[in-house]
Amino acid sequence: MVRNITFDKIIPKLKSEYFNPRWSKRLPPIEELIFTVLTQHTSDINAEKAFKNMMKNLKDFETVLITPKYEIAELIRQGGLANIKSERIVGILSEIKKRTGSLNIDFLGDMQMEEARDWLTSIKGIGLKTASCVLAFSFGFPVIPVDTHVHRVSQRIGLIKEKVSADLAHALLEDQIAPEERYGFHVLMINHGRNQCHARNPSCETCILNEECKYKSSKTNKKKNVRL
Repeated sequence: MVRNITFDKIIPKLKSEYFNPRWSKRLPPIEELIFTVLTQHTSDINAEKAFKNMMKNLKDFETVLITPKYEIAELIRQGGLANIKSERIVGILSEIKKRTGSLNIDFLGDMQMEEARDWLTSIKGIGLKTASCVLAFSFGFPVIPVDTHVHRVSQRIGLIKEKVSADLAHALLEDQIAPEERYGFHVLMINHGRNQCHARNPSCETCILNEECKYKSSKTNKKKNVRL
């Protein structure tokens, strides 16, 4: 593991600003998987509404699997990209049922971390972020799901380079951060991305990380050059 000095400085500040995250299981693994699919390209709030509506009407994933995709799409419409996501959900459930004979993926908890992640990402429609969410939130594996907030804030602070993709960022960030600190890092970076380091018009002047932030430093230098 290559320790990043910037990381050692920012985590205490983020904990002071927000809280010290403690892991607790969010959802059973198969539910976490399908919920995370619904979060793609939308907010957790919309995804949660879509997930609850689908489960209220269809009750369980065996029923989801045999329900026409257009009906599923209507039930998850609030989560956005309903037609694409309904296709993806049915495809994922079908592949899991084909491989295991059931819709239970609890066995992933008995695997090594990378083995479990590889198993999930070998299924069409499951990327690194989705797989990492399942492993982190349902099993407590020390992985870092890199969503849009984690990716953006990590780039701006300088933990990863500007052109590094979200997929590549998973390995690069995990290499810098001790396993016991990865869950907290993920949660804190999401909070910071939502509250201060917005995609547009980030609150750089009041940001608790502006001393460490390369993005803030570059903005300041640009202003100085304009004045000159």
